[in-house]
Amino acid sequence: MENISMTQVLICAAGLALSTTIGSILGFFIKEVPHKWNDAILGYCAGVMLAASTIGLIVPAAESAGLGKWWLVLGGVIAGMLFLNVMDVFIPHMHRIAGLDSEEHINNAHLNNVLLFVMAIALHKLPEGIAAGVGFNSEETSDAWAVAFGIALQNIPEGMVVIAPLIIAGVSKMRTFLISLAIAMLEVVGVMIGYGIGAISRILLPVMLAMAGGAMLYVVSDEMIPETHAHGHQKLATYSLILGFVTLVFMETGL
Repeated sequence: MENISMTQVLICAAGLALSTTIGSILGFFIKEVPHKWNDAILGYCAGVMLAASTIGLIVPAAESAGLGKWWLVLGGVIAGMLFLNVMDVFIPHMHRIAGLDSEEHINNAHLNNVLLFVMAIALHKLPEGIAAGVGFNSEETSDAWAVAFGIALQNIPEGMVVIAPLIIAGVSKMRTFLISLAIAMLEVVGVMIGYGIGAISRILLPVMLAMAGGAMLYVVSDEMIPETHAHGHQKLATYSLILGFVTLVFMETGL
């Protein structure tokens, strides 16, 4: 059983890295996505991640903790949210930078700002990977795959976003691609850390699942939804979010 789980973990890690890499490759060919479609795609991803965080992480955390242990799950969710909140003190909010138009990027293409933006995305990859990896310690690995699916969907547009600022700042295409690969590898590290921590102790598993769920909820609420509502396409983004949420619910229930 453990060999099967490790195989699934490795496949998950490779899939998440591949989705980021695919997004980066697309970023070389698609220089600019209209805000309308970007908000729709990101809204759909936000809906999938919203469902994944609740159905794939927080609900399994409650089931794993058992009756009367609601405080353990609640504490884990709060801890996950606080962890990313602390990270946001040291790194910029993605929606404050990623929402710039291409003309604004040109006028503000200082390498330090670009590298800060890339670091912001890179640092978000680690907790995302942990969220995906920790779920493979639970009884139902289908929940872990649901979480991984939601993250992988988000990775594609996120991978695209990294490319343009680096190229505009004068970084070579080869070096830009290598940077995107390094970012993808951070998620692989996160998956292995998440799985390893969850395997150390079954007592910690509900807390780790809840923390991962709280971290994902924070990302959706603080980063993704504000970005989709920043360009006047709130209704489209909201409909897309609901569609993404329902998509994962249907996948989980087998409808």
